[in-house]
Amino acid sequence: MNYESAVRYLLSLGRELAAPTQAAAAKFNLENITILLERLGRPDRMYPCVHIAGTNGKGSTAAFLEKILREAGFRTGLNTSPHLERINERIRISGEEIANERFAEIFTRIHAVIEELLAEGKLRAHPTYFESVTALAFEAFARERVDFAVIEVGLGGRLDATNVVTPLVSIITRIDFDHENYLGHSLREIAGEKAGILKAQVPAVFASQLPEAREVLLERAKELRCPVVETGEAFRVEDEGFEYGCVRATVSEIASGKTFPLGLRLAGRFQLQNALNAVAAARILQNRDYRITDENIETGVATTEWAGRLERLQTRPDVYLDGAHNPGAARELAGFLEESFAGRKVYLIFGAMRDKAVDEVTGMLFPHAHEVIFTQPGTPRAVSARQLAEMAGDHASKFTVIENAEQALESALAKAGPEDAIFITGSLYLVGELRHAWSARGKVASR
Repeated sequence: MNYESAVRYLLSLGRELAAPTQAAAAKFNLENITILLERLGRPDRMYPCVHIAGTNGKGSTAAFLEKILREAGFRTGLNTSPHLERINERIRISGEEIANERFAEIFTRIHAVIEELLAEGKLRAHPTYFESVTALAFEAFARERVDFAVIEVGLGGRLDATNVVTPLVSIITRIDFDHENYLGHSLREIAGEKAGILKAQVPAVFASQLPEAREVLLERAKELRCPVVETGEAFRVEDEGFEYGCVRATVSEIASGKTFPLGLRLAGRFQLQNALNAVAAARILQNRDYRITDENIETGVATTEWAGRLERLQTRPDVYLDGAHNPGAARELAGFLEESFAGRKVYLIFGAMRDKAVDEVTGMLFPHAHEVIFTQPGTPRAVSARQLAEMAGDHASKFTVIENAEQALESALAKAGPEDAIFITGSLYLVGELRHAWSARGKVASR
């Protein structure tokens, strides 16, 4: 297959997020991915890795840790999801997206192996889109001879296709409500799914958690005899300040007395927590004699970039992308708006998916907006702009409906003055679509 046909084939396997009934039958099952990886020679076991689950902050935490490892001289693999513009974003080697030709070459092999296994009756069903891309990532990392891989869970943890790995460190970021139809309708249930990535005696890093989630995580860690680092207890944050919306702080590790001056490039107070997740994991690796210096940690944190999370595209007016698609992420964005944009006119371009907590998200975000522009990304899962307005218009002091997302952005740019701000949010699909449109205008480096 060439690259285009490989991507088309993957898309033909169906939506990444199937209906809950389909998920129970297909996606939430480790049998397919295990059989496929066994036939490939277990590429996932050919390099050490860190495995990251959680509701919010997984991608940023992964990006921080990968950059620390790269600063330390390791050849890294980074597997994240979802992507914003191109599927290649999910598989990165030493910071670079996998090349189209390599993607096609490896998927051609995986496709042939899947056909063999189906013909032999070893697979009960064709692997899903996510299972196939996960296998592709693991195989790519093996072929590229990475020294270390950082793996982000796709959904949940316990039965996610990535949960075949045995990592050196497990990280669980902040847990909140999202994907309740798949993971459960209480924090205890959701935390139980996330805790499913913990492995016997493998050290675990836990971000600060709500009490119900923390209790579940600590119970499971105790059962498995996992040494635990809770970042809220392990580090003391001093001299915290902001520069252009980015945190500057001195962080002390209480057990050792070591201090780390951290200056983040990623905007938002919440990113300090994600950075601390990565710092804690790096410290565990240091203590296991991995060649990572304190300077590698500080430089890695300071130079990490991550698209689509409070990503500023321009100034005067400020234009930000932020995939705040669940209550936890919306709370973080609302805090950023309150801290950094109080008294300024904010135009909010908002789109959402059908399976999201729209009322809760909009209730947090819309009070900070001078005007909301309801729109919709080009995916069947999107709520129509008009339906969104009916559902959530009462949370906005002023709103308009523009179904075409690019036209919604043009409208906001025409209205906003130099001191105003535009935030594109509510859906990662919307963020990806408008980031791609912005790239096409030559205003953001093409990926």
